[in-house]
Amino acid sequence: MKFFKHCTTIEQVKALYKQLAKENHPDLGGDTVTMQQINTEYAFATAVILKGGQLSNEEINEELRVSEALREAIESIIDIVGIEIEIVGNWLWVSGNTKPHCSRERGGTGRLTDAKFKFHKKRCVWFFHTEEFKARGGNKSMEEIRAKYGSQTVNSYSKKVLR
Repeated sequence: MKFFKHCTTIEQVKALYKQLAKENHPDLGGDTVTMQQINTEYAFATAVILKGGQLSNEEINEELRVSEALREAIESIIDIVGIEIEIVGNWLWVSGNTKPHCSRERGGTGRLTDAKFKFHKKRCVWFFHTEEFKARGGNKSMEEIRAKYGSQTVNSYSKKVLR
C-alpha cells in the first residue's frame, strides 16, 4: 500500500481518504489514475482493519458498502464552493451556501439532489444516508446528534485550488 500503510483505525483511514480526495480528485486538479489508486487502497485498508477487529465477512462487506456509498456522496459534491460537509455517524450533513445547488425545480443546479441528498426542513441542512441508516424518529438537535455519534468536518475547497 502506498497511501494508507500507516493507518491503524477506520477513523484514520477515513480522515486520510478525505484529505487525499481533496488533493487528488480530478475535479480539483488531480488525475483520474491517482484517484482510482486511492479508491482501491481505501477499500483494501478498510477491509484489513475491519478484519483485524474480528468482524465476520458479512459485517466487513456491509462496512465496505456503507463506506463506499459515503465516499461516492462526498466525491460528488466536494468541489462545490461555499459548502461544509460534515460526517456524523453514518450520515453526511451539508450546510453553507447550498441554495444554488438545490433541486432544479427550485431553480438550482440539482447537484445535491442528483447526489441523493435530501433537505431537512427543520434543521435547514441537506443530508445523505444509506438505506439501513434511516432515521427512527426523534427531535434531537444537531449538537445532540454530534455528541452521540461523533462528528468530522470535510471542508470544501476554495477556488484558489483551481488556479
